Amino acid sequence: MIIGLPKEIKNNESRVALTPAGVFELTKKGHTVLVQTNAGFDSGFTNEEYVQAGASILPLINDVYAQSEMIVKVKEPIESEYALAREGQIIFTYFHFASNQKLIDAMVASKAICIAYETVEDKKGTLPLLTPMSEVAGRMAIQQGAKYLEKPIKGKGILLGGVPGVRPGKVLILGGGVVGVQAAKMAAGLGARVTILDINMDRLRHINDVMPNNVITEYSNEYTIRKHIKDSDLIVGGVLIPGAKAPKLITKDMLKEMQPGTVIVDVAVDQGGCFETTKATTHEDPIYIIDNVVHYCVANMPGAVPYTSTVALTNVTLPFVLQIANKGWQKACEENEGLNKGLNIAKGEIIYDELLSN
Repeated sequence: MIIGLPKEIKNNESRVALTPAGVFELTKKGHTVLVQTNAGFDSGFTNEEYVQAGASILPLINDVYAQSEMIVKVKEPIESEYALAREGQIIFTYFHFASNQKLIDAMVASKAICIAYETVEDKKGTLPLLTPMSEVAGRMAIQQGAKYLEKPIKGKGILLGGVPGVRPGKVLILGGGVVGVQAAKMAAGLGARVTILDINMDRLRHINDVMPNNVITEYSNEYTIRKHIKDSDLIVGGVLIPGAKAPKLITKDMLKEMQPGTVIVDVAVDQGGCFETTKATTHEDPIYIIDNVVHYCVANMPGAVPYTSTVALTNVTLPFVLQIANKGWQKACEENEGLNKGLNIAKGEIIYDELLSN
């Protein structure tokens, strides 16, 4: 199969879909890999490394799309790429269709085969291709949130971990999944007081068992959320419903109950966000303020640490890329139920049920 690796063109997106090591595994199996020039440069991988791994370098994104049977990407195609996708071409990437009707319409019209990383499942029912980026984003949520708590950036002026004689900051985390656990690890490591809310009691029991004493768990409901937001310094939204829009757990009226300078980080922004006031931002212009509450809603957080993110992503996507390349998308999906759940749109038809309710 001919596999294309275009350079990402979303704002400040520095990741690339495959490392040279991943390309080597594909070419070793007899596949052709076409890499757009400098596609991996910002992630620390040179054209020469891709050539040594067996790839061919093409100058333009149009060339990569035109010559490839499968496109492997990191982020969803943006509007300038819509016309490049063609009938029968496989596009394997993070699509996050649920919050982007325009993208759904474009991919339906293209009649391409759209397989979304974020809805592929493993035998345990977890999301193996979303997990590493959720791990990165969860940890970054605390890193960024702690920075934006600084007073020059309109935060409260609080050092999240405190110092001897000064009480540490309070972190509220909505959702006890991968994002929530990784955020809690980082916040707890800094010495903050951390509360995780979730509606899955088994998950809360597990978190309670493995986390240090400065992390507590509570069952999530509106009353509990309203109680905690009044004195939380940093609030992280990490709620996920696979393939669907995130629930709005913090409404606009709740912002008035928060203290001025509170920072909220919405990691669920790719799925529409779990705060009513969420709107996607970029690394270039990451925050905005509503009712004196600092919102950080960058839609591609892991793109800021591209080397870590690219290696972590290739570790989990490569086995699926190989399956599709070796068998074709239809046979690969027939034989792998988890991969089949990643099939969102095919030949002009919406396959993934959650998108039909958009």
